[in-house]
Amino acid sequence: MLRLIRTQGHQHIRPVARSITASFQRSLQNGQQHQHRFPASRNFASSTKINQASSAPPPPPPPPKAKKSRLFRVGRAVILTGVGVPVVGSVLKAEEIHQNDPRQRLVILGSGWGAVSVINQLDPKKFHVTVVSPTNYFLFTPLLPSATVGTLELRSLIEPVRRLLSRLGGYYLEGRADDIDFENQLVEVAGVNDSEGRKFYVPYDKLVIAVGSESMTHGVEGLEHCNFLKSITDARDIRRKVMENFEKASLPTTTDEERRQLLSFVVCGGGPTGVEFAAELYDFLNEDLVGYFPAISPEEVQVSIIQSAEHILNTYDLKISEMTEAKFKRDNINVVTNSRVVKVNPTSVVYKDKSTGKQEEVPFGVCLWSTGVGMTPLVKSLVQKLPAGSQSNKHAIETDRYMRVLGTPEGTVYAIGDCATIPQPHFVDQVMNMLKENDTNGDNVLSYEEFQVLANKIIAKHNVLKVFLGHLDKVFEEYDKDHNGTLDLDEIRAFLVDAEKGCTALPATAQVANQQGKFVGTRINTLHDIENDPVAVAALPQFNYKHLGSLAYIGGGDAALDLGQGLVYGGIGSEYMWRSVYFSEQVSIRTRLLLLMDWSKRALFGRDISKF
Repeated sequence: MLRLIRTQGHQHIRPVARSITASFQRSLQNGQQHQHRFPASRNFASSTKINQASSAPPPPPPPPKAKKSRLFRVGRAVILTGVGVPVVGSVLKAEEIHQNDPRQRLVILGSGWGAVSVINQLDPKKFHVTVVSPTNYFLFTPLLPSATVGTLELRSLIEPVRRLLSRLGGYYLEGRADDIDFENQLVEVAGVNDSEGRKFYVPYDKLVIAVGSESMTHGVEGLEHCNFLKSITDARDIRRKVMENFEKASLPTTTDEERRQLLSFVVCGGGPTGVEFAAELYDFLNEDLVGYFPAISPEEVQVSIIQSAEHILNTYDLKISEMTEAKFKRDNINVVTNSRVVKVNPTSVVYKDKSTGKQEEVPFGVCLWSTGVGMTPLVKSLVQKLPAGSQSNKHAIETDRYMRVLGTPEGTVYAIGDCATIPQPHFVDQVMNMLKENDTNGDNVLSYEEFQVLANKIIAKHNVLKVFLGHLDKVFEEYDKDHNGTLDLDEIRAFLVDAEKGCTALPATAQVANQQGKFVGTRINTLHDIENDPVAVAALPQFNYKHLGSLAYIGGGDAALDLGQGLVYGGIGSEYMWRSVYFSEQVSIRTRLLLLMDWSKRALFGRDISKF
């Protein structure tokens, strides 16, 4: 694709833009020249034999093979690809196809929800697609907690990126984007498995940044003793450690103190990932532990969740949070809310109650850290190099309503998923206008009842305020400064200012990334045909997130379903509704079949407790 040239006297690498086809054909020509340079036989015994062989008449050339028709070759490729057999020479055919390729070069950084959603929307006739990612597969992250205790197999959650790109005839590069030259439209990439650390450059006409995020540390000391749950490697490590702890606890040489520490599982963060991990662990204890580990009683195992907010699942409807907390209390899962983790020791977690300031310490055999998202190194460097004033968010890249990165050449660079956020211009003024319009008696004062009715309208337009407006009684108590039972406009404005500071425009979920990816893919396709028509371009719609509900498995065959607009469910059949939604969201028939097999195996034979 690109040839790397090391300049004299310098160690840095200078990129020279070359098409994939040109470099590939040059290598083929060189190979043909070498074939003409040397004789067919490599047994050079003596010069006499060579001279004798040269004097003999040359053998007749072999009859040429009948050339297969283009239709036959294309049909064979389609059939073999459909059954999963790799087509020999497919790279060569692709190079021939891309010779003098008039299509626009689209580069996608990442292989997660946002990236795959873009891929699925693209027209292969319009774009030459290259995906750059350190992982060569798409991971279905919502089901990762199920893989930590053997409910699902790891292979059932991944789909190779190359298979997803086959429809487009696209390319995949296993590398990590280190920097982006926006002026020259080049992405600097380092190969993941290159021990020498060599780098190369990938040119683009349009770029989509979908690199995800990293776990937020909040400055807590000792996180090297924690496990995370963002990748398939993390799930494998947790699974191995969980099984290892149960095996160690079963040994007769293990002391009671060591046993308590090994069988204590602490989750830092009460979001969907932490809650589902605790739920899966609870199911394992009650469904498989007794049969597989008779020396360990389920009562000996302690599962704790430490949450800084007042409720777990605090981004869900308040009814869901309360229902989940009540169920965990019945299941003897210790839920600690309104507490902040202070330090993580090698075998214990120290946390502080935010209301009393009292510190507590709880031992652990496994500690899962699942609290918020932060910038990746690439995103941090990009935010710093973009023009001053274009980026002000400390957690993600800011984009406009069309998902275009602010401060970059218009229409060439997009950012989606966890690494991106849409700022809310004049957010407070917009909500204040809504409040004035709904002041029924026009006295510039809202009673509790008026504000309660208005809350649903605000959430429908600004879903970000759901967390704050879910506790109206406490909002009134905190912001009703004169304690007269009403909130005037100044008090409401003060609340909205605080709300705007403490939240981002959209939650960092797979649902958001999926919708953003579909939007960007559709927009890029459309722009390809109307780029020279400014009126048509200006008429294209902005991104509008539609909250389709939230799901969380809470154990014991129950799932919490937040369907939006105040509709919640968590009773009989909720687990199968939860499964059916995730089943329908799979990106291939292969993963659907694997999920069905895993769920069936677990029902018939229990979970796989192998340690590997």
